[in-house]
Amino acid sequence: MSDSHATLSILLNGKPTQTTAATLLQLIAEMSGHALNEQGQAVDGTRLGIAVAVAGLVVPRGQWHCTAIKAGQQIEVVTAKQGG
Repeated sequence: MSDSHATLSILLNGKPTQTTAATLLQLIAEMSGHALNEQGQAVDGTRLGIAVAVAGLVVPRGQWHCTAIKAGQQIEVVTAKQGG
């Protein structure tokens, strides 16, 4: 039986990071502090303005829930900021 709360070592935005998230959706929810629905949208209606790439390939928001995180993966999370 596998441990669903195993800690994984990943490279997040270029920094070694430990996470218990099993999917990109869980990782983004953890990072943003927002509960997310299966489409990757905050359930409270907050606009996140987040894009995610795994190993250099952009993962569409609708696929975050089914994209598993694996040890050693390079994940980039980019947040849009308004202003200048």
